[in-house]
Amino acid sequence: MEAFGIFLVVVFFALVVGWTIYATAQRRKALAAWARARGLAFQPGKDGSMENRLGEFDCLRRGHSRHAYNVMSGQYAGRGFLAFDYHYITGSGKNSHTHNISAVLLGSAVPLRPLFIRPEGLLDKIGEFFGLDDIDFESAEFSRQFYVKSPDKRWAYDVLHPRTIEFLLSAPRFSIQFGETRVMAWQDKVFPPERFDQAAEVVRGVLDRLPEYLLQQQGQRR
Repeated sequence: MEAFGIFLVVVFFALVVGWTIYATAQRRKALAAWARARGLAFQPGKDGSMENRLGEFDCLRRGHSRHAYNVMSGQYAGRGFLAFDYHYITGSGKNSHTHNISAVLLGSAVPLRPLFIRPEGLLDKIGEFFGLDDIDFESAEFSRQFYVKSPDKRWAYDVLHPRTIEFLLSAPRFSIQFGETRVMAWQDKVFPPERFDQAAEVVRGVLDRLPEYLLQQQGQRR
């Protein structure tokens, strides 16, 4: 009876490993097709350089054993495009947890300033109760639904004007961070292929709505 139990455990783990290998291969195949249809380069292997190349983005500095994979790059709607899945581990030993996320980045024609936008969660509301507030906007609905941080409030208000706020309220939800020359959108899980399109369109929508005076101002800074 004990031997039969061990046999079942072995079979179970074999099935889990087999399914993981199959699902990984199918995802790689789907993303390769997605990239090819958009004229993008596709590199499925591990890339350990992202945390150094893109170290300004907080989500790429979490945990340890970090690397990107399924990297797609090229041009998207006239902007430099980079997208990938990203792996990292938190904790160690029996308390370790593996995380995989997906991210999309689009380039900006002008230099940018730090700005972080993400859907607001329960912990944010608890933080507000204790005075750990984010930036609020005239749109009460936007302030309820999104957590916004920036060391420069004026920049946040310039970027998140009413048209952009309306756009984000109606768009799929992603965490968004402005780097120096590009903007990243991501979720704390891997995207199905079509969500890479959604993330790219959200970033493009934000960048395309930057006011002309702000583009001129940032262009002069460059």
